[in-house]
This record gives sequence, structure tokens and C-alpha cells, in this order.
Amino acid sequence: MAGPKTTSGAAIERGQIKLPEREIDPVRQITRRVLYGLGILAAVVCVVMADGTGYKDSSDGQMSWLDALYYATVTLSTTGYGDIVPVSPTARLVNVLVITPLRIAFLAILVGTAFQVLTKNYRDQVRRDRWRKTLRGHTVVIGYGTKGANAIKQLHASGTSPEQVVVVDNRQEYVDEANRDGYAAVLGDATRAIVLRQASVHTAARVIIATNRDDTAVLATLTVRQLNPKCLVAVAIREAENEPLLLRSGADAVITSSAAAGRLLGVAAKSPQLSEVFSDLLVHGDGLELVERPVQPEEVGRTPREYPEPVVAVLRDGKALPWQEVTTLQSGDCLVVVGCRPRKRNGEVTSVIGTP
Repeated sequence: MAGPKTTSGAAIERGQIKLPEREIDPVRQITRRVLYGLGILAAVVCVVMADGTGYKDSSDGQMSWLDALYYATVTLSTTGYGDIVPVSPTARLVNVLVITPLRIAFLAILVGTAFQVLTKNYRDQVRRDRWRKTLRGHTVVIGYGTKGANAIKQLHASGTSPEQVVVVDNRQEYVDEANRDGYAAVLGDATRAIVLRQASVHTAARVIIATNRDDTAVLATLTVRQLNPKCLVAVAIREAENEPLLLRSGADAVITSSAAAGRLLGVAAKSPQLSEVFSDLLVHGDGLELVERPVQPEEVGRTPREYPEPVVAVLRDGKALPWQEVTTLQSGDCLVVVGCRPRKRNGEVTSVIGTP
């Protein structure tokens, strides 16, 4: 059994791009190559029989289909016993212009596996270069642990395609896991600018930082802001006391995981049913969920109380205002409402009260 893949320290320092590989069935691949080889063999047999009089068989002087198959086999395999030879100018010209290229293709199919290994590095480099040139407006997720993986699931549920997500992590096993899940990844230290450039942070629309250490999150935020002053940066940290430092470092949103978990534990200790409501709001596409939508022109001037769906907050000028503080809605506002989708339990959809 092969051991785990290792990567040199220099590659990690520079950042190594890992793109997800397509699954290839070995049996299917071998079958395809065999069919290609048989197709070339059949083509040579037909070419030889099309000009059978141009070939001389030393045994009986006549060319049959069996003789043509025999000649095609020894010719494509470069054995060449010499008992059947082209004698007419047309047959010799066909051998030069048609059969010789087919022989090369036949041999290429036979050594296809070795050829594929030799060209893999070149093909991977071409794929990486093409991928980086087309990467614009994407999402970079630093850290593919529990927080980072769940953040990507939320983005995917909200409509973000896997091709628009790039993972950055300094652990080989997490990068491999991201590739298996269908995401491009960069192996390296996210606090280094050279690594983040490999993920094209300078052209990213948003960056999610979900590292295991708060000091790493601060350094990564500073590096991201140096490369891209305009992208949205959301950071998850463990301790609430580090939140002001992250905000001064350029983070747009800071989530304190330990404080949030502590509050949910306190709620659960007092009312388990209420904690279930909070957990339901955190899962997109199943049960209750928070939905953001812009205020329509005909809704300008109304109050949040006039809406049939529950309005939680109003987003205005980059701030989230509680609905009680908003007397009238303005153009450019966004509403945060509580929606509801069918909940699936045991493969069945339960009844739902509310709007989707």
C-alpha cells in the first residue's frame, strides 16, 4: 500500500495549486483503448484489401482477407516478416501516407499509459494556468476544517457553484479532501501573500477566514486586505476579545464561535425548543431560514410592520437596523425576513406554515 503523499516545504511556502481530478474508470479506459486499436487494425485491413493486387504474398501470390489481417497485424506491431510486401507504386504510396501514420497511432495507444504519465505534469500546469486566468469574482475559503467546510455548504445552498470556490489550507489531508469534494485548493500558509496570490485573492469577491487560531486569522486578514482592499472579508474567531482587532485589521464581519456556542448552550439549558429554532435558522433550505431581499419601488414609504412575512431587520447604508427602529422604508434598503421551506424528515416532506 502506498504511503501518504508528501509535499516539500518550499512548495508549501510558495503555495501549490491542487485542482480536483475527474474520476476515470480504469476498465472503461482500457476498453476504450482496445476498441481504438481494433478500429485501426480494421482500417488497415480495408485499405490493404482495397488494393489487393498491389501486394505480393510469397506463399500463393494471392491476397485474401486473412492475408490482409495477417499483414495488418505484423505491420502495425512493427514485426514485419516480409512474406507479404507492397509491390505496386500505389500500394507503397498508401503505406507511406496512410498505414505508417496508423502504425504510429496504434503504438501510441499501446503505450498510452506511459505516455499519459509523462505528460501529466505538463497537462496539470496548463490546467492551472488556464484556471487562474479565468478566475474572477470567486470566493476564497481559508481553512477547510468544520467551519470552512460548512461555510462552503451554505454558499453552495445559496447558489454559488463549486467552480467559484477556492480553498487555502496548509494541511495536505484537508487539501485532498477539498479536491475530493470538487473544489480547487491551494496548499500553503494563508498568512503569506505569495500563497494567497496563487488563489487569486486580488480578483476575489469575498474571502472567508476559518482558521483554528485567532492570531493566524488576524495575519491572514491583514494579508488579504493588502492584496484586495475591496473584497468582503468574513472571519471566524474563538475569543470575543479579538473582535476589535479583526475589525481594525479590515474584516467586514467577525463571528465569535465560542461566544455563539455559549449563548446557544445557555438558551438550550433554559428552553431546548427555542435552541432548536436557532439551529433551524442556521441551516439553509430546510425549515426556517433568514432571507435577504431588496425593497421594491412600490414598497418605499411603508413600514416593516405592514409585511405579511416577519421582518427581522432592515439593511441600510451598511448597517443592520432592528425593525422597530425603522419607521419608513427607503429606496436601496434590504429586508431580512424569516422564510420557511418544506422540512424533510425520514425522506418525507412535512407540512409547512409560512412563505418559502
